[in-house]
Amino acid sequence: MFPNPIYLPSTTSTNDYLSELCAAGPLPDLSCVYTSFQQAGRGQRGNSWESEAGKNLLFSFVVFPSFLEIKHQFLLAEITALALQEVLSGYAEGIRIKWPNDIYWHDRKLCGTLIENDWTGSRVSRSISGSGVNLNQERFVSNAPNPVSLYQITGRHTEPADVLAQLLARIEAYYTWLKDGGEAAISQRYQDRLYRREGLHPYRDAQGGFEARIAGVATNGQLTLEDTGGQRRLYYFKEVEYVL
Repeated sequence: MFPNPIYLPSTTSTNDYLSELCAAGPLPDLSCVYTSFQQAGRGQRGNSWESEAGKNLLFSFVVFPSFLEIKHQFLLAEITALALQEVLSGYAEGIRIKWPNDIYWHDRKLCGTLIENDWTGSRVSRSISGSGVNLNQERFVSNAPNPVSLYQITGRHTEPADVLAQLLARIEAYYTWLKDGGEAAISQRYQDRLYRREGLHPYRDAQGGFEARIAGVATNGQLTLEDTGGQRRLYYFKEVEYVL
């Protein structure tokens, strides 16, 4: 069973706070902190995360997966994304995982996740996963292109602590499954729930725009797209852009 989450009225970043807790002494797997407001919320590759104070769910949890080889660390992103997709799908239809680990409602971003891994030798020694879930925000004012909140989708307010409890239960179940050897099944479930999983869609890389279908995601997180000419193109994160 996961430990009781630590609530912070405000913090700079839940990932940073949890990292500091880890440095202060040993913590059990699935230790979690959550907050009503982040003063310096971070997204992937240094992007910021807009969240109105008191409106959304901002949380981080830590695991110590020394059983997991570095080459398979993307599975940690998969289990977080699956838990988010499943829990949020209980509130609204049309919620999918956008590779690598965003959660989308149709063509709009509902949730983002930043995962920071440490390793010792060939194994992952610590993984801190931080997610921002847009729950009750009624409007967005940043220049982010396509945010959406659960309130904007459903017209109803949602209690962040209730959503967090469901998420931690699902994350714990997936983490246990991962430890028990469920890597292949987890990866297949992740791919089955991808945004744009079916059909041709527009993308853009360093060479320009093209249409392609998703052909798969490797265990190292690399995305394979198959274009209209049958060519397979392989990408790591930030090497290809979804054209929305």
